[in-house]
Amino acid sequence: MKPSLDENQPIFLQIAQIILDEIVEGHLKEGEQLPSENELSRFYNINRATVRKGLQTLVDDVFIYKQRGIGMFVSEGAYQKIIDERQKQYRQNYITPLLEEGARIGMDVQKIIQLIKKEDQS
Repeated sequence: MKPSLDENQPIFLQIAQIILDEIVEGHLKEGEQLPSENELSRFYNINRATVRKGLQTLVDDVFIYKQRGIGMFVSEGAYQKIIDERQKQYRQNYITPLLEEGARIGMDVQKIIQLIKKEDQS
């Protein structure tokens, strides 16, 4: 299913994120060729230059690489790099604020863990 694009976020970043999601979900494997710029631009009904910009951000971050005249491929180690970065973001965006707010209202880590387990069971 084609994800819908959000008009409130730059499209090139959304294209990059979709490709990262495809790698994490196992739809694109390390060493596997990505769809071409033309295929992606037709699929998402967007300008090819926008697709190219999204792909270039992934090349710059070494998640994918170019083979001149052949196409773009998923880099070796891309999956683990994405997981590591997302876990770091998860800690920063969710765990740290959770612990900080817990401390503000008098909850220690054990109490927070108890609440998480209780919520998980319901």
